[in-house]
Amino acid sequence: MSTQVPRRVALITLGCSRNEVDSEELAGRLAAQGWELVAEAADADAVLVNTCGFVDAAKKDSIDALLAADGLRAGDGEAAGAGPRAVVAVGCLAERYGNELAASLPEADAVLGFDAYPSIGAHLDAVLGGAIVPAHTPRDRRTLLPITPVERSASANIDVHVPGHAGAGRPADGGAARVPGRRRLTAGPVAALKISSGCDRRCAFCAIPSFRGSHVSRPVDDVLAEAEWLAGEGARELVLVSENSTSYGKDLGDLRALEKLLPQLAAVPGIVRVRTVYLQPAELRPSLLEVLLTTPGLAPYLDLSFQHASPAVLRRMRRFGGSEHFLDLLDRGRHLLPGLGARSNVIVGFPGETEADVDILADFLEAAELDAVGVFGYSDEEGTEAVALPGKIAEEEIERRRVQITDLVEQLTAARAQERIGSRVQVLVEEVTDGLAAGCAGHQQPDADGSCVVRLPGPVAAGESSDRPGSVGVPGVEVGDLIEARVVATEGVDLVAEFTAVLDRARPQAGRPSSPPVGARASVLVGRRGAEGT
Repeated sequence: MSTQVPRRVALITLGCSRNEVDSEELAGRLAAQGWELVAEAADADAVLVNTCGFVDAAKKDSIDALLAADGLRAGDGEAAGAGPRAVVAVGCLAERYGNELAASLPEADAVLGFDAYPSIGAHLDAVLGGAIVPAHTPRDRRTLLPITPVERSASANIDVHVPGHAGAGRPADGGAARVPGRRRLTAGPVAALKISSGCDRRCAFCAIPSFRGSHVSRPVDDVLAEAEWLAGEGARELVLVSENSTSYGKDLGDLRALEKLLPQLAAVPGIVRVRTVYLQPAELRPSLLEVLLTTPGLAPYLDLSFQHASPAVLRRMRRFGGSEHFLDLLDRGRHLLPGLGARSNVIVGFPGETEADVDILADFLEAAELDAVGVFGYSDEEGTEAVALPGKIAEEEIERRRVQITDLVEQLTAARAQERIGSRVQVLVEEVTDGLAAGCAGHQQPDADGSCVVRLPGPVAAGESSDRPGSVGVPGVEVGDLIEARVVATEGVDLVAEFTAVLDRARPQAGRPSSPPVGARASVLVGRRGAEGT
């Protein structure tokens, strides 16, 4: 009989939903390597902080989380279990800065890159054993895989680890799908599913490809098997994430791979909604647009990375399109599906941006009828082309423009929400309490685009019984149900609606783990930022 004391680890995740998938891969690997996952960092032997390296504010949040975890350590002479004995940084900030981060942040016992993930348990063992684990040495990950996309699949996950692409798939004999190397860390009916990683575009402001690498698509069987597994774990909506979803399949030799994959995902038993995010407008083919907006089971939703509307600014950004092209794209989408939801992100203050460019952006936003817009002020990111561009704008002026566009966006998106009053929406229930069901309608991306609160029918009368076990005072409505409701009011971008019907009931999932999820967002230690775009 083994006498080894169980090793406990807590995971803290910062940043985007792609990072959440990576944390669940790490959790799956750690559990398989004998580690016990715990919810509270103070109860762990080791704390693993999955960092974000997106922009300066996200970097600061990551460093704050590492410092907060360090502050929980057991003091000299304290008993085991009084606090963590190791704090380890992984994720984008660790991959991007590696030994530089380690030198500047001695509170972290190790700084590990993506290629350390397959043996993450051994690295934590080494740290707890007192060994000095060499810090990751950063490399431009675009150089690690072949330039030709179709040659990459043979190298990815063999020579180079691609986070979030761990396993699953079906055996060659066509038997049941293998369980993916992932463990869910959060409860709820919405789950992110990574379809690809990396990006081949060279936007002048973006450093992400340098540390996430070239675009690599997951094999179709892997994606489908993980979707089936997530459905078995209680997921009802799949949010397909990547750095650039419209590139999916180009390295698999099939530019229409996403168009073929989406109907298959929508047909997975138990899944009622599939949402694709991180769409690149320049790559959104008419045939893909049609599949996205006419396939049953896909969210009535477009997440389009516009970044600006002035053609001159977009060319300096190394991007394509402009106000006229983008409005035409939205018009074609609404012709296919009136009432669709659309969101985007924009950057103001990019080098060389003029007041006339800001006016073009404002005019575009007024005409675009977007449901949600993220507004970012430009900041230099080391290693990007934009750092050396002329025409830099003062920080005070960038902030003034950000506030100007943000104020406009808040008015426009609130007005857009009001236009939905009287319409019927389909809401995936994420919480039921006090006669209210909360969740997101089809045009709302969870944790990004607002939400919908549905007023439910009155409580079950005394002596009557609900038609479903476990319902909270209201017959037939539980977490995971897809319900229909009529919008009657708004609060900013959020909707208030009246219940009309249950469209699809959540089903008990055989084999769902009885233990509660143990993952932690950074909000356990520091304030959580809003949703970020690329």
